[in-house]
Amino acid sequence: MSQRSVPRPAAVYGIDIGKNVFHVVSLDCDGEPVQRVRFRRNTLLQFFERAAPAVVGMESCAGSQWVARKLQALGHKVRLIPAQFVKPYEKSNKRDIIDTEAIAEAVTRPTIRFAAIKSEEQTDLQALHRVRDQMIGTRTRLFNQMRAF
Repeated sequence: MSQRSVPRPAAVYGIDIGKNVFHVVSLDCDGEPVQRVRFRRNTLLQFFERAAPAVVGMESCAGSQWVARKLQALGHKVRLIPAQFVKPYEKSNKRDIIDTEAIAEAVTRPTIRFAAIKSEEQTDLQALHRVRDQMIGTRTRLFNQMRAF
């Protein structure tokens, strides 16, 4: 285990979720960055298993729901932020580590509205509704096309 992957004491963590690489920035109580690290998918949860419980922020998306449930099970307080609320806190051009710092900073703001963390059952039901909507749309397009012919 490298020294970089050992969590330093922090009050807030920000996570930027990617396909394979996850960026994590930790802030102290004063909002100063303490640690900036990158992880593969399989080592992210190992890092947070060793970290003391803290506030963890992520942009809200389908992938963040799974990570949020896992981190809550480890004792962390997880907050999902819609992407449009993170944008004002970005200090420079688009880069993953800059996005991650913006997420960590946005989590500390008292007026930010957070997205709900869904259970697996809620996520499954939402997926079924989306598939059904697609099927209805496809059927309607097909009938309209047949009528046009």
